[in-house]
Amino acid sequence: MRLGSERSSNVEDRRGYGLPIAGGGVGAIVIALLVLFFRGTPGEITTNEPQGQPGASAPAAGQDPTGDFVSAVLADTETTWHDIFRNEIGRDYEEPKLVLFSDVVQSSCGIAEGATGPFYCPLDGKVYLDTSFFRELDQRFGAPGDFAQAYVIAHEVGHHVQNLLGISDQVQGARGQSGRRQSNALSVRTELQADCFAGVWANHADKMRHILEQGDVEEGLNAASAIGDDRLQRETRGYAVPDSFTHGTSTQRVHWFRQGLQGGRVADCDTFNAADL
Repeated sequence: MRLGSERSSNVEDRRGYGLPIAGGGVGAIVIALLVLFFRGTPGEITTNEPQGQPGASAPAAGQDPTGDFVSAVLADTETTWHDIFRNEIGRDYEEPKLVLFSDVVQSSCGIAEGATGPFYCPLDGKVYLDTSFFRELDQRFGAPGDFAQAYVIAHEVGHHVQNLLGISDQVQGARGQSGRRQSNALSVRTELQADCFAGVWANHADKMRHILEQGDVEEGLNAASAIGDDRLQRETRGYAVPDSFTHGTSTQRVHWFRQGLQGGRVADCDTFNAADL
């Protein structure tokens, strides 16, 4: 994967700053629901009163390869989505913040542990990423490679795009009036659209800046497949329960990432009106 010299100024590095952990409560419920909506079933989530976070900025190039990579990918998504919003949507793109953390982090949605995985908090417009997830993506999910990691970041940025377009509020309202099965189905369509938006980013970035190298597309498709609900449930339970899916099957995730990658337009990502996912 080829990335330019641009680095985002929207990275907050909170790694190394732990937070005291308390029992569950309203904050835990809030972030559990929000992460379920924007990412999927969370891991262990705890809560406490908000703690002050020290000021932090993007990692310096050369000193922190992982942080530098995240900053470079985020910068590329910013360039891409500014262009798309201006040319396709006719409005300005509002850049998200991306918070790097280790083990536990405070967000406006509550406190989350690294086991939650990457997530987007719509209340503060920030993406949260424990970079140890990249190691898990490689070693646990069998999806190595820099473009696999970039896909994860672009997927979470896709949730930010949904938030800006008002899609998140509409789905959240619909889920509040739905039963569990329908609510899960809406979550699947939301996640698949974020996959498609990740593909749209890759399409534009490669057309404009030629970021893709041989094997990159395969890395992204492999990552999408590796974290499908059916595959994860079979690995952990030994069987899959389709009604409980919140992200989509491996086949669906690959399809919608490829859809965005090949089409390259926001309009190509209307998962909510698609008869067949």
